[in-house]
Amino acid sequence: MSDKPHNIAVLMGGPSAEREISLRTGAACVLALREGGYEVTEVVVEDGNFVVPDGTDLAFISLHGTFGEDGQVQDILNARGIPFTGASADVSRITIDKEKTKEKFRQHGVPTPEGQLVKRIEEITVPLPVFIKPNSQGSSVGSRSASTPEELAAAMADALKFDSAVIVEQLIQGKELTVGVLGDQVLPIVEIHPFDGFYDYTNKYTKGRTEYFCPARLSDDITALIQKYALTAHRSVGDPVYSRIDFLLEKDAPYCLEINTIPGMTATSLLPKAAAAVGITFPELCRRIVELSWAARQKERVL
Repeated sequence: MSDKPHNIAVLMGGPSAEREISLRTGAACVLALREGGYEVTEVVVEDGNFVVPDGTDLAFISLHGTFGEDGQVQDILNARGIPFTGASADVSRITIDKEKTKEKFRQHGVPTPEGQLVKRIEEITVPLPVFIKPNSQGSSVGSRSASTPEELAAAMADALKFDSAVIVEQLIQGKELTVGVLGDQVLPIVEIHPFDGFYDYTNKYTKGRTEYFCPARLSDDITALIQKYALTAHRSVGDPVYSRIDFLLEKDAPYCLEINTIPGMTATSLLPKAAAAVGITFPELCRRIVELSWAARQKERVL
């Protein structure tokens, strides 16, 4: 392993439901890394047979959802001896699984909505209204609330298209917030305000559907509490190097929902937005991810 990475392969695309967003993230990171002085190769991934060029020092993973965030690509890169950005394979296997992640939150005192993991509607014991989401998907794919038995049946059918197991949670209604963590640095909270409904796939990726406030419109005390929970949540799963952690704030009670270990990284995405609020440019953010990941992989080799 060389002293510092210079030749970087950006892995983008992938076979998940979030392929299009991954291609956007990858393209933005390629430009930012080149601006930061790295030699960069684009690698569009279809499946596990992707080719990383000889001489690559580090793979910059821009693959959202399954295959990218669940440990599969990390296992492949480990087997090939190629260091990579972000969470290890073991950490990824926890964070892609919402129920395992929530268990880590509970163990470390991070509040999270009450819920259960089910495979069939007959197993649900959480009283209506509820929020339904596939256990191992991102970008709010297949997620929605249900207030009636009819809505519950439709939501379950939709979620089961994307996963064999579904999380059913008590419905928390309040401010949608997200917190970026970069190494040991907790970034300013971003408040997400969709004009209609919740922050679903359409509101995330359609211009003009959502407004954002960074820093969030919160009291100093609530801000400090949520940032403390974000860092605890980040560390509870084994330290993913960098992450974006989603919260709901109902009155003054924060609830931690999940951890995104490969959050969106276009110039207008939420992690870059939070970084920009403390003067970290997009190329600088990418450089920090490279350097933190490089140090994490070297540490893993020693252990």
